[in-house]
Amino acid sequence: MPRRIALVEDDPAIRANYADALAKHGHEVHAYGSRAEAMAAFRSRLPDLAILDIGLGDDSDGGFALCRDLRALSAGLPIIFLTARDSDFDVVSGLRMGADDYLTKDISLPHLLARVAALFRRIDVQREPRAADDILERGPLALDMKRFTATWAGVRVELTLTEFWMVHALARFPGHVKNREQLMREANLVVDDDTVTSHMKRIRRKFQAIASTFDEIETVYGMGYRWKG
Repeated sequence: MPRRIALVEDDPAIRANYADALAKHGHEVHAYGSRAEAMAAFRSRLPDLAILDIGLGDDSDGGFALCRDLRALSAGLPIIFLTARDSDFDVVSGLRMGADDYLTKDISLPHLLARVAALFRRIDVQREPRAADDILERGPLALDMKRFTATWAGVRVELTLTEFWMVHALARFPGHVKNREQLMREANLVVDDDTVTSHMKRIRRKFQAIASTFDEIETVYGMGYRWKG
């Protein structure tokens, strides 16, 4: 069955070019020129993956707002920013908002298609039947390594893929300190220290929303983080 990809890009020529390339690789592409048009469609049906530009018409940060809206609808939906903006500030902002990847428009089409395929492979893994050893358990925490889902005392914790891998990196070896470089490597990120800190704050808030006393993630100042376990 074709994958449903939403492409949000305000430039008609660029939109048509990317839509055509994705369609030729067997994807079902739905292209939108504005944030409002895309959100109207998303409220009716979510795509399997969203590719967003940042500047949408007169809305210079419309893609960022759309990413936030999408994350409110689904914590696990794969989101890629594809934009001409390549500043560190924009990259960090996009990843902080929960995007899974940030690409600039100088990327080749084969490279773009490879990144899309990589995200779809993650989805395929989530759908495979799970075996007992696919579950990592640490007290109330359970990480499903096939579906990339996390629960705390049986309650689902809505983590993004990036957040999931950070939690996995810590919980896999309780008591071991993981520095920011190790966490970025586990999550396939290349960002600054402040972004890692921001991810950790988001992760803690999500667990604390379920268990107000949650304190398993410990900051080891000057070194990194560890799962107390």
